Amino acid sequence: AFAVSVVSEGAEDETELPVLQKSEKSRTISKTGRELKEIVFVIQSQSNSFHSKRAEDLKRDILKQAVDLGKELPTVLLIHQIDRHEGAWTILPLMRDFSVTYGRNSSWIFFCEEDTRLQVVKLLETLRRFDKSKEWFLGKALYDEESTIIHHYAFAENPTVFKFPDFAAGWALSIPLVNKLAKKLKSEPLKSDFTIDLKHEIALYIWQKGEGPHLTPVPEFCTDDVNSYKIDNCATTFSNFLPLCGEPVNKEDVFVAVKTCRKFHGDRIPVVKQTWEREAALIEYYSDFADISIPTVDLGVPNTDRGHCGKTFAILERFLNHTSPRTPWLVVVDDDTLISISRLRKLLSCYDPNEPVFLGERYGYGLGTGGYSYITGGGGMVFSRTAVQKLLASKCRCYSMDAPDDMVLGMCFSGLGIPVTHSPLFHQARPMDYPKDYLSHQIPVSFHKHWNIDPVKVYFTWLAPNTEESHNGKKVEYNREDL
Repeated sequence: AFAVSVVSEGAEDETELPVLQKSEKSRTISKTGRELKEIVFVIQSQSNSFHSKRAEDLKRDILKQAVDLGKELPTVLLIHQIDRHEGAWTILPLMRDFSVTYGRNSSWIFFCEEDTRLQVVKLLETLRRFDKSKEWFLGKALYDEESTIIHHYAFAENPTVFKFPDFAAGWALSIPLVNKLAKKLKSEPLKSDFTIDLKHEIALYIWQKGEGPHLTPVPEFCTDDVNSYKIDNCATTFSNFLPLCGEPVNKEDVFVAVKTCRKFHGDRIPVVKQTWEREAALIEYYSDFADISIPTVDLGVPNTDRGHCGKTFAILERFLNHTSPRTPWLVVVDDDTLISISRLRKLLSCYDPNEPVFLGERYGYGLGTGGYSYITGGGGMVFSRTAVQKLLASKCRCYSMDAPDDMVLGMCFSGLGIPVTHSPLFHQARPMDYPKDYLSHQIPVSFHKHWNIDPVKVYFTWLAPNTEESHNGKKVEYNREDL
C-alpha cells in the first residue's frame, strides 16, 4: 500500500553493533511485527462522505505508522464497509464473522472511532501487559454516578460499580473472548429490541450477569486532546470536540421547526424564548392550536399522546413546499429540547446538503434480526433538503397519526437505502444522565427534557455561545455546576 523507504534510527552505526546485540534487536523487531500483525483494527466508521473520509484518513495513518516501523501491515476494517449487516455499527452481530475470519491467527480486535488517534508502538506496549490467551475486555472506564433512564436504571443501588468503555478512547477484545461471544450468539441470537447506548449495552452483554469479564480499565486509553500535556503516557488520544470544516453555515441556511401543543405553550415555549430562539434566524412553532402571541402554526393535525408521526410529516411537507428552496437544512426539535444553533451551524459546515443527510443521535430497533436505525427525536433531527425530497417522493408514510415519528423516519430512510448519520453531540437526555468524563471531550449540540432541572440554567451552563468557544483549536475549560 505504501512505497516508503524505511531507515531505522542510528542505521549508520548498525555494522558496529555486537553480534548478540544485533540478533536481540532482530528478535525484538520480529516480535513487534508479529504482534502488530495479530491486531485487527476496526474503525467505527459511517458511510456519509464526511465521516468515511475521516475514517479513511485514520486507516492511512495506522498503516503509515506500521510502514514507518518496518512492519507487516495489520488488518484495518471500516465498519460501514461491512454492509452485510444493517446493524454492523452495533458491533455484536459481527462477532461470528470476526471469529471465523480472525479467530486463529489474531490476538486482539481493537475498536476505535474515526476521531481516535493512535500511537501504534504505545498500543503494542500496552496490550503486551495482558495475556492474549485469556478473555479480556479493555478500555477507558465510564460509569454512571446515578442511575439513569438511558440505561434503564441499571444497578440502581450503586450505579458506579458497573464500568463501560468510552469508545472515543478505543477499546479491545481478546480473541478468546471474541470466540466465546461468537459461540454464544450462535446459540442465543440477539433479541430484537432497542439499541440506545451501545457502549453500555455491549458491556452488559459481555458481563453476562457476572459470568463474563468486567471491563478492565486501561490508563493508556485516553480521551485527552492531542495537544494536551497529559498525553505522554497515552496509546490513544481524541482529536475532535466539535468538528468545523470552514465557515459555519449561514443562519439563514437552517430552518428550525419546534413541535409543541397547546398544553405546553405556557411552560415550555417561554424556555425556548429565554434561551436558544435568538440564535435561530428561521424558526416556526407547530402546534394543535394557533396562538398569535408565540406565534404557533396549526398544521391541522390533532395532538396525540404518544408518537407525533402525522405532525412531523406535515412539517416536512411544509418545509419542502413553503420555505425557500435555497434553505438547505431543516432541524426538527421538541419544545423541551435545548439546542445550540451556533454549534449546529459549525457542525453542518462538514456536511454536503446535496447528499441525503439525516443527522442526530442514532438508536437502533431490532438490529439483530434485520431491523433499522433511526435518529431519536428529542435530541433534534437534522435533515438536508435533499433527504426530505427523497423521503416525500417515496410512498413511505406514517402507519398511524400517533406512530413514533423518529422510528417511522428511520424505517423509511432504511427502505430507501439512506443511512442515518450519528453524532454523539446530540443528546436524548439531560446532562446529568451521562458520565461527566464522557461529556468532557465534547462540545455538545443538544440536550433534552426538563425533568427536575432548571432548563434555563442548563442551557447557559452547557450550550450558550459564550460557554463554547475554543482558541487555536484547543478546547477551553468552562465552569459547569453539577446540574
